[in-house]
Amino acid sequence: MLAVWVEQLLGFASGALKAIRQDERYPTLMAWARKEGPTLVGGNLPMAQALAPELWSQTPLERLDFATEPLARPGRNEPCWCDSGRKTKECCGTVRLPGPVPGHLMWMLSLREWKGNTLKAALASGRAPAQGLLEAGLIAAETGQRGRAQQILESLFDRADWSRLPEQAEPAFEILIDLYQERGFHRKREALLDAVLEHGPLFLRGVALERLCLMHLDADDLDSARAAFVRAQQALPDSPTLAYIEAMLLLHEGHEQEAAERARFWFRRLARQGDLDPDQLEFLADLAENPGATLAEQLLNAEEDLAEPLASLQALLEVLPTAPRLQVSRTDEGRLVYRQSDREQALVTAWLACFPAEAVSESPLGLEDDPWPAAGEWLAELCAHPEWLDAPAVLQGLTLALTTRFGSLPWMAPSLFAPLAERLERWLEQVASEGPGTLVWDDGDNALLMRTGLALVVGMERGARQHSRQLAERLLELDDHDSLGLRELVLDQLLRDGRDSEALAISYPPEGEELGEAALSLLLGRALALFRLERPDEGAQALEMARRHNVHALTLLCVEKPRQLPAASGAAEPGSRAEAWQYRTLMRDQWRATPGALDWLQAWLDAR
Repeated sequence: MLAVWVEQLLGFASGALKAIRQDERYPTLMAWARKEGPTLVGGNLPMAQALAPELWSQTPLERLDFATEPLARPGRNEPCWCDSGRKTKECCGTVRLPGPVPGHLMWMLSLREWKGNTLKAALASGRAPAQGLLEAGLIAAETGQRGRAQQILESLFDRADWSRLPEQAEPAFEILIDLYQERGFHRKREALLDAVLEHGPLFLRGVALERLCLMHLDADDLDSARAAFVRAQQALPDSPTLAYIEAMLLLHEGHEQEAAERARFWFRRLARQGDLDPDQLEFLADLAENPGATLAEQLLNAEEDLAEPLASLQALLEVLPTAPRLQVSRTDEGRLVYRQSDREQALVTAWLACFPAEAVSESPLGLEDDPWPAAGEWLAELCAHPEWLDAPAVLQGLTLALTTRFGSLPWMAPSLFAPLAERLERWLEQVASEGPGTLVWDDGDNALLMRTGLALVVGMERGARQHSRQLAERLLELDDHDSLGLRELVLDQLLRDGRDSEALAISYPPEGEELGEAALSLLLGRALALFRLERPDEGAQALEMARRHNVHALTLLCVEKPRQLPAASGAAEPGSRAEAWQYRTLMRDQWRATPGALDWLQAWLDAR
């Protein structure tokens, strides 16, 4: 019965609003209510007459700068406010509505209707009730009206009195954050997060901190992600989302065993409280048993249209036959050269007929186009033709596509990247078996092997660190000029694994080679390794060289909360603050986790 009333109320209110907008006069509404209103409430004229004054009193009027013109509710013996001429007790006073009439209903419907300058003026008036803004914004987002949704939801959160924010605002907040992300409004996103963290209600501050933590994980800023998680834990200590986020954070940090232990802790704790629904409890149980596999399965299920093709790809990679041998030769100058065979070229031609992207020749990890909108088709074709993966060019395209989509997610490495790495490693072993020599990017089709190797090293860096490092070291052996920039990555991984002597050794390029674009990472990595090895005087020399290369880096590494956050993505100019920020983002967690390292660095700066 209530559902019928809600449907009737919405239909009647929409019709009433249309009538009001004709001239914004009460008699016009009542004329409509008596003539057309009854058909919208089951032919009930008394109900139509009783409902119209209720809706009029809450309707914002443009002629009054979006204020309402509420009617005085009459007493029982006073003339009825429907203008029937009878006393209230003999007219609308006898009507009992089947359900409540929300006080924000006409504002919500108006916000759905207004456009352009009218909508802008209505929002600027500050008269819209929070619940009306909330519901209108959610409806706009659900119907794909992203610009309208953003405009309305911005007005919801742009208010001085946060205490009046309805508790149902949590999904609206997350939608607005997502809209800012999708539409590239990064400053607005950061400003909203800052405002909520400073002024917002407790329930919203916890959500903001959770989102902030996930954003830092997406940017690979583990140090900031850990700080945001700690704050979120203090704000919402019993949030089930924290179990999910901590597992993600620990896996990003490379602590698989600790991720499982903490997931079991969260499961025991939250299960005892008894507040979780069965689905949440089952997810936490799965997370406690195997965090990586659970997060991978959740991701696949969340992909909707891609869930089945990606599951098929995982199944294929588990049973993929051994890779065939390649055509590799060794030149008189000692250079190793791979060239595609006629069969491989035919396989690539078939692959490219369904795979809508090719590698960018100037970029080690780039694709000309985004292959994922059509992924359902090419993944299905690949699974139907597994022999295509006998061609390194096909392996390259698949690996680049997977790296762009899943390369930052450590839990995807075992099922997607590790099997492909094993295939490439067989080919690299064959190349090495030809004898001493160098694998040069520009020779023959060598770039196919090297670009695939780099993509796999990046894809496995978080979720299969040892495998990633081994592959990177093998590539470095074949390409001692390090055209892929792998020395920096291997150094970082060795530091994370506590293999400080090896990290120190690899921080020095081969004799006669320059440090190159990775100079800052190599020098600061060398300094950290020397500090850990209790050789601070030599470490200080590395710090001096790093300071000469980039005057910003050491100071920025020490500061807990930098005032300015430069962009941390894309190439950065050597010596720039952006380069310093990139190093801080990637490696500050290792300096912070090394007892005394940041104090040593700060003392060195103070002494200068």
